[in-house]
Formats: sequence, structure tokens, C-alpha cells
Amino acid sequence: MFALSPLAGRRSALALACALALSLTGAPTATAQNRPSEPVTLNFVGAEIEAVARTMATITGRSVVVDPRVRGTINLSTDRPVAPAAALNQFAAALRLQGFALVDTGGLYKIVPEADAKLQGNVVSAGAVSALPSSNTVVTQIFRLNHENANNLVPVLRPLIPPNNTINVNPGNNSLVITDYAENLQRIGRIVAALDIPGASDIEIIPLQHAVAADIVPLIQRLIDPTATGGAAGGAGAGDASFRTTIVAEPRSNALVLRAANPARLALVKSLVVRLDQPSATVASGNIHVVYLKNADAASLATTLRAAIAAGESGGGGSLGGSGSSNANGGALSRASTSAINLSGGNTGGGMGSAASTPVAASAQPSTGGMIQADPATNSLIITAPEPLYRQLRAVIDQLDSRRAQVYVESLIAEVNDDKAAEFGIQWQGASGSSGDRVIGLLGTNFGDSSRNIFSLAQGETAPAAGLNIGLARRTNGVYVLGFLARFLQENGAGNILSTPNLLTLDNEEAKIVIGQNVPFVTGQFTNTGGGNNGSVNPFQTIERKDVGITLRVKPQISENGTIKLTIYQEVSSVAPASVNSSTGLITNLRSIESTVLVNDGAIVVLGGLLQDEYAQNQDKVPGLGDVPVLGGLFRSETRSRRKTNLMVFLRPVVLRDERDTANLALDRYEQMRAIQRELQPTPSSVLKINETPVLGPQALPYVRQAPRPTPLGAPEGSPNTVPAATPPAAPAPAPAPAPAQ
Repeated sequence: MFALSPLAGRRSALALACALALSLTGAPTATAQNRPSEPVTLNFVGAEIEAVARTMATITGRSVVVDPRVRGTINLSTDRPVAPAAALNQFAAALRLQGFALVDTGGLYKIVPEADAKLQGNVVSAGAVSALPSSNTVVTQIFRLNHENANNLVPVLRPLIPPNNTINVNPGNNSLVITDYAENLQRIGRIVAALDIPGASDIEIIPLQHAVAADIVPLIQRLIDPTATGGAAGGAGAGDASFRTTIVAEPRSNALVLRAANPARLALVKSLVVRLDQPSATVASGNIHVVYLKNADAASLATTLRAAIAAGESGGGGSLGGSGSSNANGGALSRASTSAINLSGGNTGGGMGSAASTPVAASAQPSTGGMIQADPATNSLIITAPEPLYRQLRAVIDQLDSRRAQVYVESLIAEVNDDKAAEFGIQWQGASGSSGDRVIGLLGTNFGDSSRNIFSLAQGETAPAAGLNIGLARRTNGVYVLGFLARFLQENGAGNILSTPNLLTLDNEEAKIVIGQNVPFVTGQFTNTGGGNNGSVNPFQTIERKDVGITLRVKPQISENGTIKLTIYQEVSSVAPASVNSSTGLITNLRSIESTVLVNDGAIVVLGGLLQDEYAQNQDKVPGLGDVPVLGGLFRSETRSRRKTNLMVFLRPVVLRDERDTANLALDRYEQMRAIQRELQPTPSSVLKINETPVLGPQALPYVRQAPRPTPLGAPEGSPNTVPAATPPAAPAPAPAPAPAQ
């Protein structure tokens, strides 16, 4: 039953009549309000939702639309008169308990299933959450975060939101978009405000007076967090970087740049720095310092440093380099000459044996002389210098001893051939005269080589050539003699060759890959006839082996703006099949490109190619008679051929700047090979018991994958180009501590 307050006693007689009519039909009572702001008392027991919705529309003065899927009854009552807004909120709460929602869509209320409420045009608020009314209507609130990462709050807030409502993250401006009931959004807003606080201290710069910044940073990192790797103390599984203690060495000013996770960690780091930044004690080593290198080559770096010191000195100060500078320079030139890129395309002798026995890198000898010595065995520098000069050298060493980027070069060689040949010819021979004549006449035509010539075939010296051969033989003196031969031949050939050599090399270092065969070529023949062998003949040959196949030499150089300069030599060679049994030796088909190009990281560039279309025609005929229309075909033989060759060479370099990029690329290619192996499994057979082939085992990345590498250049259709993200390990093992400087 729905009743009005005493203030509503002055309603019109028409309103009373309407209320009486509704009560007689058994529907919930609804009386029109002249002023919707007047308090009302609710008393609905087992009333239909749609009927109560019509009553609420009368009370609030706003239209209410009920979704056809909303069915059921509702109980709604109040002990005292309430405002229309409170009555509507109580109605929305009752709907919420039954799985329905009241949505405000700009002056119109909709009652829909709760699962569809987020899809309706509800209210969107981007301001303070306290401005939202404490109602049971579905609204959308945008929370902009200033300190906390929005992705970190999703697992915290998701359990507080009903399953039918949503929470989404916008990484662009670090905000949360939540669609839920207004009263629940107020509670979530208080939680977000409590969590969105600064999680780390401001950046602190700590100057050092005695210690070297690059030496002290790894020590402090391992003291405050043993699982720390790289420049962040917090380990791989520490979550957001803003909650890690990050320490970076600044070599130019010999200072530490510190950002602590909290004030306590900041005080701890400062106390450690104060204790470690002490003057060096007088030890037996004196002014001798040992610097262990991480990436650079000790011998090359020692040469560079000695040259820099010699250039900076004036007068007799050049003796700092000493005689060791000349020795080191000579060694460097020797190494450069042996490793310089060879783009001539020539192939030296020696064959496979010498290449297999040659060491990959010759063992370098320790350099002598000067204040900077290199120890190749430990890849370290021994510096004899006073403390101020050592600090200057150490700053230069730290900048030069950085990780060099790598370049993964993918080459694609595509060659498409199309050959067509056609042949048609008629030959005939005949005798003119009678048996017993002293002189008879012979008349006829013959064209082509022995396998196509009617004379050779008539004598049985060789077999007919390929094609359709139609012949007529005439019996003479009991012997059949070939007198007519017609040949028809059409040949079609096509080839599609796709080669994709690829290799990985360091920046500014040459790399080479050879895929092919080591083919012997005869260079000389000799016959030894002497009395020492009782007059026997001893023939022998001298041969030279050469690589025949695909050869790729490349030397990349990465510029500051990201472009890559590539010095390339690409060669594709093969042995001509027609020359395999030739007495004059083998013939090789060679296609090579030598060039220097500029290309962006990950871009594809075409190095060059060949588009060739050859046409050849050969006609043998009897002069005059062969030109007669129609009948001239009896006096001629014709051959036509056409050959098309399309050859293109493409190249794509990909820069790998850190170990994450290298591991991503390696895993992509690894998974591609695994997929190919799984597809090439043999058909199960009960007779042949070998029904499986080896398949590479699965591999996982030691960290969460960021993004897939590009699809391999020239990969066949259906090849995998993405790999699912790998689960990070529970606790990565700490790297060994670097050797301390003496």
C-alpha cells in the first residue's frame, strides 16, 4: 500500500478517484503528486517491479523504462515519510539485491539487468569521488593517479567490485576507469586516495671525495639487497621500479645518484657511503691499480689510452706512452689486418682443412711499456699512476667499457626462373633410279646433331633425342631404311629459389657465413714416365678446392641517430649441371653483390638484382624451298627458346642493444624451428617402428616478455612470429661480485 503524508490531503477529487480505481484492480496504489518534492510513505508487498517503477515515475516526475528481461516481484516499505530521492534510492537498492540496476541516462531512468548496466549511457565523473551521491545507481568514475602505478592497483580493487562491473587501466595517463554503484565508488575512492602516495624519496646526489663511483655502486647494491641486478636494488621481481632503491654512478663528477624506496633506506645508503668513502690506506701496491673490464678488449683499450695520454702531454711528456705504445700499435695493426673485411670475393686455397684448424682468435700477448698495461688473460688493465691521474683515466675507462650493441642481419635471395623451348622439323631421304642402274640419285634433307639427324638414326649409331619422333622406313633389299623423320618437342621449366642466410655480429665487427660445398677444381695434369718405375706411366692431377654456395660477409656500424651503415659482400654460386662430366672442367654460375648502404633499424632494403629475358631462335632450311608457304615445312627445322630470370637480394638489419633483445630474438627463432620439427613428424606406421623424429625442447625467458620480435625475413606462411610470454623464475641467482680494484 502506498500512502501520502497529511500535507497531501488537499489533493483533488480526480486524484482520489484514480487511486480508488487502482486499488479495486489489485495493483499497487499510486497517487499523482502535484509537487514531487513532498515526502511519501512506501508500502509495497509482493508488487510487480514494472508497477512499482510506474509509481516511482509518478513520485519523481521522471520517466522510467523497464527492460523486458526484468521480471519479478518486490517488497518495499518505509516506517515514516521519506523524500522522493530517498524513495528512489531505496527502490534502486531493492533492485540491486535481485540482480537489476537503475541507470540514469540524462533525464531518463532505465531498469536493466546488472550485467548490462555498464553498457548503458550512465553518468561519467572525472572529478572528486566525494561529489558522487550516495545512491545505488551505476556510474562511471575516472581516477587519475599521481604516484602509484595504475596497474598495481587493479589486483587490489578487483575483489571489491562486483563481477558484472568493470575496472580498466589507461596506461597513457596512468588512470583507472571503474564502472560500479555510486556508494561503492565512494569507498573505492577512499582506498585509492590512501594508496596513491609517493613511494620513493627525491633524487639525491652524493659526491665522493676518495672512492671511485663506479667501484662503490656494485658494493652498495649488494649490501642493501643481495638480489639486486644492474642499476636497481630490488631484484627482478620487485615490481614497480618506483619502489626500488636505484643507485647510478656519475663518472664525470665522481658522484652517486640515489633514489631510495623510503627514508630508512635513504639513511642506510648514506651511512654506507660515508664509511666507504675513506682515503686509501698505504699498501704494498702503491700507485698501481688494476681495472677489470666488462665489455672492452684490454689490449685495444690500453693502446687507445696510451695514445690519448701521449697526445695530451707536451714536450718530453710523450714518454708516458713509452716504447710500449709502438709495440701495442703494431699489435693492433696486425690484428686489424687479419680481421679486416675482404670484399673482393676471391676464395683462397687451403680448403676446409685449414679453416677448421685455424684458431678463432689468436691468443694476445700482454703489452709492455708505459703506465698502462693490458693483461689479456684476465682482460684487465694495470695502471701505474698517482691518484688524480688514475681518477681521470678511470672516468674514461668507465665510458669506453660499455656494452656494445649487436646487429642481427637477415638476407633474402629470391630467384625465379622460367624456361620454355619448342622444336619442329622434318627430314627425309630417298633414292631415285631403278635396281641395276649404274648411277642412282639421292635426294633429301638432314638437320641437327647426331641424335636428331636422320642419317645417324638410320645407321643406328645413336638413340633419338627427346620428344615425339615419327619416322617412315622403306624396305630395300630386305633391309628397312629410314626415309622420313618428323620431330615435335616442347619443354617447360621453372625454378623458384629462396635463400635466407642470417648472422649476428657486434657493432663495427665483421662477420661471415658460408653455406655450400667445397668443390674440387682441376688446376693441372701431369704424366710421369721414367725409368725408375720400369717405364710405367704415372698420371696425376692437381686440384684446388673452393667453396661453392652462399657466402655473406657484413660489417655493420651503428650511428648515433639509429641508422646502420652496412658494408656487404653477398655471393651465390653453383656448379652448372651440364659441366659435371665435362672433360674441360667444371663451370660455376656466380652472382655477387658488393656494396655499402645505409638502412634504419628493422627496415628492409633491396641491395640489387637482375631482371633478364632471353629469346633465341635457330632455323635450318633448304634455301628457297624452306620459304614456300605450307610446303616449306618439309624442307626446314626450327628451334625456339625463351628464358626469364628474376633475381632480387634484400637485407634487413635488427639492432639488439641489450640481453633482453638478444634473448627475445633467440627464443623466436628457437620456437620457429620447434614448430617446423613438429610439423615434419613421420606418418605413424605399424611396420616401420620409427615413428618419431627429434624435437627441440621448450625454453623459457628468464623474465617477462615485453614485445615479440619481427617476423623472420622470408619466413614461409604459417611460421610462428610470436611466442607466449614466459613466466619469470622465482628467485634469480645473484651474479658474482666484480673483482675489487687494487
